[in-house]
Amino acid sequence: MSYSVILVEDEMLVLEDLASTTEWNRLGLNLIATATNGLEGEDKIKTLEPDIVITDIRLPGQDGLEMLSHCPVSHAIILSGYTNFSYMQSAIRLGVFDYLQKPLDSEEFEATLLKLVDKIKEEDLELINFRKQNEKNSNGLINLPQSVENHVVNSAIIYISNNYSHPIGLQEASIALNISESHLSRLFKEVTGLNFLSYLNAWRVNKSIEMMKDTRQIISEVAINCGFPTPGYYAKIFRRFIGLTPTQYRDENISKDYI
Repeated sequence: MSYSVILVEDEMLVLEDLASTTEWNRLGLNLIATATNGLEGEDKIKTLEPDIVITDIRLPGQDGLEMLSHCPVSHAIILSGYTNFSYMQSAIRLGVFDYLQKPLDSEEFEATLLKLVDKIKEEDLELINFRKQNEKNSNGLINLPQSVENHVVNSAIIYISNNYSHPIGLQEASIALNISESHLSRLFKEVTGLNFLSYLNAWRVNKSIEMMKDTRQIISEVAINCGFPTPGYYAKIFRRFIGLTPTQYRDENISKDYI
């Protein structure tokens, strides 16, 4: 299996060099698109839903961090010729995997890509194991721990239940609970068996299944109402958890009973 990549870089020489000399296939990756500014990058990310985005920070139109904040990106690598602590802090808050300094060292770049591929594989395996160990309940919903013996994690779950329809993440939850992101991330994974984002997405998928019972709601409305930034991203996440697209699920499990 290969993971899809979009590369956003305004320096044409750097863009062409990375695109042509990186051995994407050997690394388990597929470069599906490139862009030379933040607005074009945002459009392509939203359209193509890549697994990984590699982007410079300083881009025409909008900078790389602003672009990432507008898009459904689970994994990103930042490239920059500038050492800027505030940039790095913002990148960390957006869940960026690594922050690489220009000029890039090709070996360091490839090593970072390999580490990220390994991380995504681990996340995929975690999700597969979770699906095997947690059969869906009688309502067809994913079984999620909702009352655990840890006050902090319980508070985080309540925060998710109250705010899942909004653009929230680990950062927002940690601020609301007045706890560091790293501590919340570690605790949440230890107690629930899922990382915070996976749990949040599973919760949203469950809510979307409930909403789909009202067949007057179209899939795109369900996606937005459940906090997914785009219908395409919703379909991708739904399939990872359920094994079907939302449309297939509705056709096979809901429409025939509720029309």
